[in-house]
Amino acid sequence: MTAVALLFPGQGAQVLGMGQALVQRSPIAAELFARASETLGYDLLDICVNGPTERLNSTECCQPALFVHSIAALETLKTDRPEIFSDVQAVAGLSLGEYSALAAAGAINFEDGVRIVQARGAAMQASSDKVASGMASVLGLAAEKVACLCDVARQPGEILQVANLLCPGNIAISGHAGSLQAAEKAASDAGAMKYIRLSVAGAFHTSLMDSAVEALGTAIDQVAFQRPNVPVYSNVDAAAHLDPADFRALLTKQVVSPVLWEQSLRNLIAAGVDQFYEIGAGRVLSGTLKRIDRKIACECISD
Repeated sequence: MTAVALLFPGQGAQVLGMGQALVQRSPIAAELFARASETLGYDLLDICVNGPTERLNSTECCQPALFVHSIAALETLKTDRPEIFSDVQAVAGLSLGEYSALAAAGAINFEDGVRIVQARGAAMQASSDKVASGMASVLGLAAEKVACLCDVARQPGEILQVANLLCPGNIAISGHAGSLQAAEKAASDAGAMKYIRLSVAGAFHTSLMDSAVEALGTAIDQVAFQRPNVPVYSNVDAAAHLDPADFRALLTKQVVSPVLWEQSLRNLIAAGVDQFYEIGAGRVLSGTLKRIDRKIACECISD
């Protein structure tokens, strides 16, 4: 018997035009975008399809966009290929994608999910606006070396740390702008293949997001979490969770904690998962899986 896990992308996977083909062929997807727009107070589909790109890429907009697109793709897949879902054993999502995973597992309903990610995006954008900061990907180095280069590059009084352990050789760091600039040379000196600044508003998954925690916590406290239908793997500890009481603490801690994505995938594989589906924009997650185990199948579902 095949054991399936569903994976959901996070910020950075968005692309102009996302959702257009999906809503044209799927009434369910069109309805979900319409419901989300009513909740958000603006035409989400229009921004996804027509932009402008700067608006779609903004933290406060792209987080709802990715969440809604993922759930629209998921519900369309349920109609197109319902046989898949009898084999689903677990779900996981990268950063923002964890909210899509929670909705997919039935832990939160769609409208609550839209409201939370809207609040999350706004809170993270507000935190980012307070200080010049950002993120970068370091390719070709082990996590231990990346942590060391952060220690070398960190400027006095600033923050610079590992923020996202995606897969072997792909580690994201996060912190103040000055330290990130210094880290480019430190990464080269350490033998990194590439150093790529990421198009995000600020230093996500560090204490520079502390001011976002209260606003996010307020939004989360207004939601009634249910016991999920399948385990949800958390970015914070890479462990499977079924208790609704866990999610409030995990989701607020997530914005200031490193994302343990590689370990989450390894734990899913160890639990017996042998078929993954990446549901939503992009192919980043299938790429991380290939770096961990090329024999494990992953199908990308976008439109």
